[in-house]
Amino acid sequence: MDQRLLRAAWLSAFGLIVGAPSLAWLTIAPVEPLWDHLSVVTGLLALSALVCAAVLPSRLRSLNRAFGIESVIDVHRFLGIVAAALVFVHLACVIAADPANVALLDFETAPKRAQAATGATVALAVLAVLAVLRGRTRLTYELWRWLHVVLAVIVLVLSALHVWWLDHLVAEPTLGTLFGLLAALVVGTFGYRWAWRPMFDASTEFLVREVRRENATVSTLVLEPRRRHGRVNTWAFAPGQFAWIRLDRSVTAEEHPFTIASSAHLDTTEFTIRHAGDFTRALRRLPPGAPVWVDGPHGAFTNDVGAGAGFVMIAGGVGVTPMMSMLRTAAHRGDPRPYRLVVVAGSPEDLLFRDELAELRFQIDLVVTEVLRRPLDGWYGHTGDINAGLLSMVLADAGHLDEVDYFICGPSSLVTDVLSALDVLGVAPARVHTEQFDFV
Repeated sequence: MDQRLLRAAWLSAFGLIVGAPSLAWLTIAPVEPLWDHLSVVTGLLALSALVCAAVLPSRLRSLNRAFGIESVIDVHRFLGIVAAALVFVHLACVIAADPANVALLDFETAPKRAQAATGATVALAVLAVLAVLRGRTRLTYELWRWLHVVLAVIVLVLSALHVWWLDHLVAEPTLGTLFGLLAALVVGTFGYRWAWRPMFDASTEFLVREVRRENATVSTLVLEPRRRHGRVNTWAFAPGQFAWIRLDRSVTAEEHPFTIASSAHLDTTEFTIRHAGDFTRALRRLPPGAPVWVDGPHGAFTNDVGAGAGFVMIAGGVGVTPMMSMLRTAAHRGDPRPYRLVVVAGSPEDLLFRDELAELRFQIDLVVTEVLRRPLDGWYGHTGDINAGLLSMVLADAGHLDEVDYFICGPSSLVTDVLSALDVLGVAPARVHTEQFDFV
């Protein structure tokens, strides 16, 4: 499906989720005081926002392809904040409608519908605090993730019980049907994300063909789809997309996202990985034939979308991997458009794929610019930060500014520098694509 149609379909679906319950209530609501109406409407909007926030990060590939993982996670965070704010506005409206409702906050004496609401509110507040303080806590990512998931489930379950025990909303046929559909959507999405994909989807299993050493800290993991009953699992991706990798078929298995580095037209899939922790070091030790589970492909960081007249790619460190996928795919396709690659590294040893990039220059219209942060004696190339002057030089023969697409991948400081430089040059934001694996 065309990306614009895909986006329109998803936007329509989320708009329906957010608006349908509240609009249905307003069309059938009896004549009541203003605060009573507001208490119901804010509660329904909070519930709808929670449902959307739960669906967004559930690794729906078409959703990630339509908007990109960064946008999906940003909206997920935003809706989480909106839902929390609406919950407190809902509580304020309930008390404004009848000050005696303050007694509902006494957990021991409150009816179970109020107890469920209080529990959901507390869990949502803790969830918000954990999200805001993620970078300041000493929690590991895996522990933080599971706390996040458990608290989210508690919020959703208690919110559903609150609505169910209120009774008067679910008793109304139209609203009861909508609540049933929302519940089915959440259960189905969670079942897909946490049961089907990790435990039963045979297409996620791959085998290690080899682990190729690139330098002292970087290796390339080469995978091939597993054959079952003489048939190969189907696997197709767009150059620049990424996937999560697990070493066990288990819901609780540790997993991490890595960008695909290989061409989209090979029978193998390659991930070039820097070994910075226990998980990545375990990947480096995998023997040929070892099983690996891959959840993907995901993301919209690809030059397969749109019709740019040329491409400027700026990468830092292993951020060059999606660029390599695009360049390798372009070589397979004989793409005549200009490609301009700027690679930023700390030292010459950190410049990956130099020999292959030299060969690719003879296969496609490719110019590579290397920039070192810490140059050694004898280095005559570019040094320092990325700025407008350097990018102006790179863009000199890449095509008109408004006809070229820009791809940036690397550390947040690099992305910030490049975005500032492109803004100075007057590049339209719609032409700029970034990727940072900042999911928390």
